[in-house]
Amino acid sequence: MPDYVPEAKIFACSQSTELAEKIAAKFGASLGNVITSTYSDGEFQPSYEESIRGTRIFIIGSTHPGPKNLMEMLLMIDAAKRASARHITAVLPYFGWARQDRKDKPRVPIAAKLVAKMLEAAGATRIITMDLHADQIQGFFEKPVDHLFASTVFLPYLRSLNLDNLTIASPDMGGSKRAYAYSKTMESDVVICYKQREKANVISHMELIGEVTGKNVVLVDDMVDTAGTLTKAADLMMERGALSVRAICTHPILSGNAYERLENSKLEELIVTDSIPLKQKSDKIRVLSCADLFADVMHNVHYNKSISSKFLM
Repeated sequence: MPDYVPEAKIFACSQSTELAEKIAAKFGASLGNVITSTYSDGEFQPSYEESIRGTRIFIIGSTHPGPKNLMEMLLMIDAAKRASARHITAVLPYFGWARQDRKDKPRVPIAAKLVAKMLEAAGATRIITMDLHADQIQGFFEKPVDHLFASTVFLPYLRSLNLDNLTIASPDMGGSKRAYAYSKTMESDVVICYKQREKANVISHMELIGEVTGKNVVLVDDMVDTAGTLTKAADLMMERGALSVRAICTHPILSGNAYERLENSKLEELIVTDSIPLKQKSDKIRVLSCADLFADVMHNVHYNKSISSKFLM
């Protein structure tokens, strides 16, 4: 019999509909029809309004907190499994709860591991995600994980800026590997910020390792939450003689006073992807779409082609 690849179908969780529409358009398909019924107490039920029996389906949805986003993804996966989908690929542009990837003190959960097991228990047969907070989270899954890097989105834009005396910076020690990868590609210097936290999202002290005088600095991180670290690092670098400070952050969580901090900081530009929709607009934020990256990878996964060219670093 000749090889036959059934049509792939793409569905969106409600929190990622705009991104999913872009991905589907690039993929060459339309979004599948899903309706969600909501009870008066807040319980909700997604329902596929077309047959998915025997097909490969892609369910697109970031799982950033609150818990509704993760729960919707789990229900969508479970519904697909019970509707006899052949392959169920969970596409998570942002894998939420990933900061809890280990026990950093007694009597705390490892939420990233729990979420991985929940996705598998619901019926996901493959995971596609981007810029995990910690690379080792891939090991929490027993199913294949395609861990994409947003560098494929950011590097062309960074090159287009044609910045002289470019220096790549990491806002903390944990991001030094990412910063070195960018600096190797851009053939630039690296500086590292050393920070001490008083508690979650509160920095008590920050120091700079390296020289930024006369440099155009680009901070690189996987996410920006309250923007406390980024803005503090940007202000510190400008005080130390930097010409300009920009930041590249894949996932724009931007909670709390993040937008106010950005506006009041010396950060010239914050460059993010659309893995999470912005809560509000800002002249300092530039959004680069990751739709092409996900569409290309989904296409190659569906047709059993290599995706190694998508891993720049």
